[in-house]
Amino acid sequence: MQDIAADAGLSKGNVYHHFPDKESIFRSLLDRYFLLMSQPQFPFNRALSEGTFPENLEILGMAARDMVREYREYVALIYVDVVEFEGAHVRQFYEDMAVRFDSFFKSHGMEEELQSKLANGLSPISAVMLATRIFMNYFSVEILFGVKDHFGMGTEDAIREISRILRHGMLKQN
Repeated sequence: MQDIAADAGLSKGNVYHHFPDKESIFRSLLDRYFLLMSQPQFPFNRALSEGTFPENLEILGMAARDMVREYREYVALIYVDVVEFEGAHVRQFYEDMAVRFDSFFKSHGMEEELQSKLANGLSPISAVMLATRIFMNYFSVEILFGVKDHFGMGTEDAIREISRILRHGMLKQN
């Protein structure tokens, strides 16, 4: 708390006046990030609502890049939560992810169109969640961990290849 107070230019007592402990500060930061993620202007939400999934996978990939760049400090909190708090704070976020995507699709009238494009029996929610997680992981490694070209190719080529795999699978088509 002393370091937090010093970095904020406040007395330790003033910090304690607003937050009883560092976990409360952490929770407040995560709550703010989760609120930002629910906004229409959030890069991934904008790309998902303006495009046509899965045709716009490359755009979603670049939106994930923009999201990790712009909200880098918040994305890093997920890793802090895993190390410091055993994932206690982000667990609910991930548990509710399918519900949030379902609500997003319904509010944008996207359900039927998405379902009509996917292979029989595939869930639009699962498809978008898979793409989201892959792109977020790719850019977390690239931006947070500083590992450029970790797929053995440049970012744009990697996003194209990931998108192609997501659209068509890995196996040769007969």
